[in-house]
Amino acid sequence: MVHLAKILIYPIKSLDSVAVTEATVLASGALKGDREFAIIDYQGKFVNGKRISAIHKLRASFDLENRIVSLEVQDTAPVSFHLDGDLTPLESWLGDYFGFPVKLIQNLEMGFPDDTESPAPTIISTETIETAAAWFPLSVAEMRSRLRTTLEIAAEPFWEEQLFSTAGNLVPFHIGSVPFFGVNPCQRCIVPTRDSTTGHPYPNFQKIFIEHRKATFPTWVEASRFNHYYRLAINTRAPSSAAGKTIYVGDLITL
Repeated sequence: MVHLAKILIYPIKSLDSVAVTEATVLASGALKGDREFAIIDYQGKFVNGKRISAIHKLRASFDLENRIVSLEVQDTAPVSFHLDGDLTPLESWLGDYFGFPVKLIQNLEMGFPDDTESPAPTIISTETIETAAAWFPLSVAEMRSRLRTTLEIAAEPFWEEQLFSTAGNLVPFHIGSVPFFGVNPCQRCIVPTRDSTTGHPYPNFQKIFIEHRKATFPTWVEASRFNHYYRLAINTRAPSSAAGKTIYVGDLITL
């Protein structure tokens, strides 16, 4: 049966994830703690993998209970910072690393999703990740890191593409008892084309991806949502009734 296999929270947008066994849905539909913080430069632009490839070399680990992030670069010793209170030392460390001053901003209501119209978690199946990884080939863990999806389900490849329909129509589904709406297939950016730990580009990544995506495109998928084939994973929204409810690893996915 289709069920929730992984929940990956990204406390700081564009940095590493942390796996959790449960997550609470906010009023916005986003998961509590996911992309809660973002790094911006002094022009207000996000410091992320789309703009700054050096971010791929930055490793982060999180102690969510104690609200601590530990950062390191390659073989350097990790340096830890508290995420509540004075963020100046963390901003200074990040600024030294990037070579320009940065600020850490926080949004407790929605976080900083790429799609602010559909801020609920993105969804993909483990089997879809395995299929995409084999196109190159890359390890499943590496493809997972490149796609940066929040929820991973156990299902046949591309099963999650039942969760969208024609433009303007939402597809209702539940994770356990929590309601969500599937919206559309995610348009991918430059980030998946790069090694998740070095930032080095994979030659012709997007071309290879598109060729295999077309060759494996399920006949039952709503093709009108694909103006191009550089799309994978699903954007979602949540109704107001989902606010405050919790999803758990192992919850069944029902349409």
